[in-house]
Amino acid sequence: MAEEIKKEVAPKAPAEKKAPKAEAKKAEAKEVKPAVKVEKDHKGGDKPNIVSRVQVDWKERVAPLLMKQFGYTSIMAVPKLEKIVLNMGVGEAASNAKEIEDAVADMTLIAGQKPVVTKTKKAIANFKIREDQPIGCKVTLRGIRMYDFFDKLVSIDLPRVRDFHGIPTNSFDGRGNYALGIKEQLIFPEIDYDKISHLRGMDIIIVTSAKTDKEAYALLEALGMPFRK
Repeated sequence: MAEEIKKEVAPKAPAEKKAPKAEAKKAEAKEVKPAVKVEKDHKGGDKPNIVSRVQVDWKERVAPLLMKQFGYTSIMAVPKLEKIVLNMGVGEAASNAKEIEDAVADMTLIAGQKPVVTKTKKAIANFKIREDQPIGCKVTLRGIRMYDFFDKLVSIDLPRVRDFHGIPTNSFDGRGNYALGIKEQLIFPEIDYDKISHLRGMDIIIVTSAKTDKEAYALLEALGMPFRK
């Protein structure tokens, strides 16, 4: 009797097979894969690898162009931007110390980075300058801030110069670096005309890895520097 009952009972459906561990891990990895490259910041946290459009343009268009023009065999030999130095002299600081604060505030807005105050190395009696007296400020831009400043300089700031016909081509130093003089800070849209105390000029030094002025000129021109024709 017991045997007949066992025959009438339907057999249990076979249990579903579990996915192999390797496939499960692979599927899980696909779900958590970040959309952008993630790096570690100075505190150990995650940060996105943000790049400037100038940096992308150099890699995708300018570097292959220069490799063809100068016969470079490796992209590592192609000239690139290394740093940009902004220097502002404040002669009025000899008689009014507040002028230094105003200059630092202006340069902070322009560069997006707080500058350091430069001081005199020796006293000059004729100009009423004491030794170690604040006389200007400067800032050095590298990385993403350098690329963003360069992008803004060539596309927005320089075209705002009155009667602009391009920048001179003879301001290279013989080692692939270019020096540009700005007469007034008002060409930068970050500066409010109603809030400035004096018109101040500044020097902009663009440092490249080029070994010659010809290579540096080709690099800057390819990146959009508006040289005078």
